[in-house]
Amino acid sequence: MARIEIREETCTGCGACVPACPFGAISVSSSSGLAIIDPDRCNLCGACEESCPFEAIIIRKGSGQGTPDSGSYRGILVVGEQREGVVDHSTLELLGAARRLSEADGSVVSVLLMTAQPGEWPSRLIAGGADVVLLAEHPCFSHYLTEPCARLLEKVILTTKPAVVLAAATTTGRDLMPRVAARIDTGLTADCTALEIDGESGLLLQTRPAFGGNIMATILCERTRPQMATVRPRVMKALEPEPGREGRVEKLELEPGDPVSRVELLDFTPLEEGAIDITESETIVSGGRGMKSPESFPMLQELADLLDGSVGASRAAVDAGWVPYPHQVGQTGKTVQPRTYVACGISGAVQHLVGMQSSDRIYAINRDPRAPIFQVCTEGFVGDLFEILPALARELRRRRGEAGS
Repeated sequence: MARIEIREETCTGCGACVPACPFGAISVSSSSGLAIIDPDRCNLCGACEESCPFEAIIIRKGSGQGTPDSGSYRGILVVGEQREGVVDHSTLELLGAARRLSEADGSVVSVLLMTAQPGEWPSRLIAGGADVVLLAEHPCFSHYLTEPCARLLEKVILTTKPAVVLAAATTTGRDLMPRVAARIDTGLTADCTALEIDGESGLLLQTRPAFGGNIMATILCERTRPQMATVRPRVMKALEPEPGREGRVEKLELEPGDPVSRVELLDFTPLEEGAIDITESETIVSGGRGMKSPESFPMLQELADLLDGSVGASRAAVDAGWVPYPHQVGQTGKTVQPRTYVACGISGAVQHLVGMQSSDRIYAINRDPRAPIFQVCTEGFVGDLFEILPALARELRRRRGEAGS
């Protein structure tokens, strides 16, 4: 585990390190005259080490030779994500993934739920695949705050020693997991799109896009534990809830310093009613460069309305200014998992496929029969989308018995 030390024999108490710390973790003791560091505030960023003119501050990293008792690490821990008592769907997706991974060796699947309002969620998480719910209940967990959540997750990991720790690659997971991984000196793979257990080594195979999405890299964490990964929402399948499934809830006792945060949440503004959130849509009609202009996108909106769906877009269409960013599907946009995905004028670059390839049904319309999108679609239509889309809309209106069919 990484740690920071003050070399008392060389520290002069000059105070150069105090303003250098961006987290306010350093002060000079009035009694000893030496620098002291608050471990709860320290983020091991190294700014103080560089600022010390006497080399009195040392950050000691792990040996790199592996966790000595790595064999004692067992099970899978899912970091639950919630807001105002409502657990995010990504947590259920991770429980489904963890449950499937556990089939390799019968691992226990736990979920850490930090919340102010647990309600029925512990039992619902058990129904969704958890064997154990580690429940931390406190008002500070109503919304995500970095310090108390990181402090508690680190403590849970060091106490329970899971072999694998999973969190969603949301803004919360991307803030929380790197901080904790650094503090316990282990590896972290971000934005995974696939997870498997290697049959021979038992290691977690963590697959993610690399080099701008042009290849898929599989990463191993061979020498340290736990193996930590964030997973893109909507790429894993949540399990069907199993009412009555057996599991247990363990309520965590918080120490006085656990809920402390130097950040105060003043306000939280949710998305306005009606604001686009394509990750929740059951049907998405997406357009790409083949739409040719922003004036063509009302055709997609018409089709989406007939299918009770939403409009998506490729990065090329968003970069061109044809549609706003919240509609973007792909590696640099949103990952979606609708029942039906209709790709119109989208070639199927790997960066886009990463964001929608887990859809139940994929229909593609493209003039190029060699377009990569046809390699992943359920049904493909080679032709002019400006002829196919109006015809499809007319047929849907006819079947609905609407005027103008």
